[in-house]
Amino acid sequence: MVFKFNLSLFAYAVSQLVVIVQGSSNASDPAIACYNTSLPDIPPSTDNRTIPWGSPSIIFDDGSTCCDSLDEVRAGIDEIAPQLLQLLGMRAAYVREATRFKATRDTVDVPARDAQVIQDAVDQAPNFKLPQTIAQAVFEAIINSSVPFEECVFDEFDQTEGEQ
Repeated sequence: MVFKFNLSLFAYAVSQLVVIVQGSSNASDPAIACYNTSLPDIPPSTDNRTIPWGSPSIIFDDGSTCCDSLDEVRAGIDEIAPQLLQLLGMRAAYVREATRFKATRDTVDVPARDAQVIQDAVDQAPNFKLPQTIAQAVFEAIINSSVPFEECVFDEFDQTEGEQ
């Protein structure tokens, strides 16, 4: 199977992600501690707040903010999901391609490389106003699902190669 990607869709997805991450996570943001690798140990809030509470945390390039309702928030999340899937599909294609450069099954998973990819994501997360805990969890999940996929590709190629 050959993967073909719509690069204009990819560029659009990246541009939209850049716009969305213009949100607040500066020093005056009360939630700033929630963006670190270790979440703060704070007691659960017992507040019963009037909604919406706080200030909008997403500020678009034109100065407008999101959002006026939970439905609008969910619509934004739903709009991003296909873009994330497009990027994950592209990454999976590269993972598959990497398999062609592995001589043995033992070389498919390189734990040091896995750890570096995860750490790089954690280190870069603040540049995208992404909580480091989310970056770490997402990239651990990506690695933990990519390795079995790559092993399957390696093993399946061996199986089909023997049949020819």
